[in-house]
Amino acid sequence: MLKLTFLGTSAGVPTKQRNVTALAIECLNPHASGSSPGNQPHNSSQNKKSRPWLLVDCGEGTQQQLLHTKLSLRQLTAICITHVHGDHCYGLPGLLASAAMSGRREPLTLIALKAISALLDAFILHTELYLPFTLNFVSIEDLLSQGDNKVKIDLDNQHQLMIEVYPLSHRVPSHGFGITQTISRRTLNTDKLTANGIPASALWGKLQQGENVITDDGQHLQSADYVNNKTQRTKVVIAGDNDTPECLSTAVIDADLLVHEATYTHEVMMAIQARNPDFDPMHSSAHIVGTFAQKMNLKNIILTHFSARYQGFDNPDSETPNMAYIRLDAQSVYQGNLWLAEDFAQYTVNGATDLADDQEGSQKESRVQYVGSARDHEK
Repeated sequence: MLKLTFLGTSAGVPTKQRNVTALAIECLNPHASGSSPGNQPHNSSQNKKSRPWLLVDCGEGTQQQLLHTKLSLRQLTAICITHVHGDHCYGLPGLLASAAMSGRREPLTLIALKAISALLDAFILHTELYLPFTLNFVSIEDLLSQGDNKVKIDLDNQHQLMIEVYPLSHRVPSHGFGITQTISRRTLNTDKLTANGIPASALWGKLQQGENVITDDGQHLQSADYVNNKTQRTKVVIAGDNDTPECLSTAVIDADLLVHEATYTHEVMMAIQARNPDFDPMHSSAHIVGTFAQKMNLKNIILTHFSARYQGFDNPDSETPNMAYIRLDAQSVYQGNLWLAEDFAQYTVNGATDLADDQEGSQKESRVQYVGSARDHEK
């Protein structure tokens, strides 16, 4: 399961209701908190001390937004920056400084353009920013030039992340990230063991770990005969600023969710382009994203990165631009599940287990669930 927390959903500048762009993605393994001999979890909550998460973009004020969540900078595993515009990266130096002051010592992966590395170098040089942990910088330029757009992160021996980088279309180089979580789980068939007269013992654990064993009475037991291997794969695609969603045609194949900017309605986008033909902001309208999602048969999309001109309420009859305008612009062409992100809104994404879930009327429609606000615990 992946759990998304939107920390900022405004384009360009913050508003009273929305901060600039940042998205936290928790990588939850429901089987990691402990297991019984049959590998049934004792509870559904992953150990809070081992709940890794990713941060995609880090606009100014992101660390302040984090204070209203239960996320810990010590558990942050990787940061992905889509592009160099300030509303996506100006919060990065401060967040890293706070991580250092909070006592973080574990290495941290940063996937970004080389310009972001240069920006941090300038802060380190001119502000005495000190990081007592290793920052493992992964250059997007180098990844793409080598023909390998993938970064693999092993969270443990049964829990992996694959982050794929995709070039987008914007005024400056911008990128999207395909994030795939894979959880492997071995389930021991205790009923079969009991039926075969093999009592519970340390041998059960060895079988579950893939070892073939010999019982005290000389029986040779093959792990494959008593263990079921299941793999759950969850994939989300997070786009940076982009005026051509088709750049993600390959990325969204088999994706459970697409998160994409929808800075304004199509009508407003056309008016902006007509008013100043020499300058194209190169953003997407909700209509453009909806058209792409419908064409690609995507079941779930979340729109974000909204222009400050749109107020947070939803009323299609109001003359004041508001979120209903964005929603209707997308729904005019898209028939799948649509959400408009708000700051602190949280969503869970559950991928398919093996191939069974993808057969005969896939249940992708229900794989994304809105689960409330990260600030609900403050009430």
